[in-house]
Amino acid sequence: MEHIVTVQDAVTAFADFMEPTNAELDAIEQEMPVILADVDLLDAHIVTLDRTPTELDNRRIRRARRRALAARVALLNGTAGASLPGGAA
Repeated sequence: MEHIVTVQDAVTAFADFMEPTNAELDAIEQEMPVILADVDLLDAHIVTLDRTPTELDNRRIRRARRRALAARVALLNGTAGASLPGGAA
């Protein structure tokens, strides 16, 4: 069986406007430490899904949670300072 593709689908499938802009890529890059810290926190939680967490697991989760919060604070502090007019803190 052949699939019928309309011309519009074939044209817009690879259109330039479908790609992320440079500003969007910069925003993703700026948020990357937060994203990676959240992935580490999820990994720590996933390890404990099928068993009772040990003390080592609890420490790993606490460490990952602290890293995730620190990454969020660093992101907010970095963006808040850049958005205030006149360099006021």
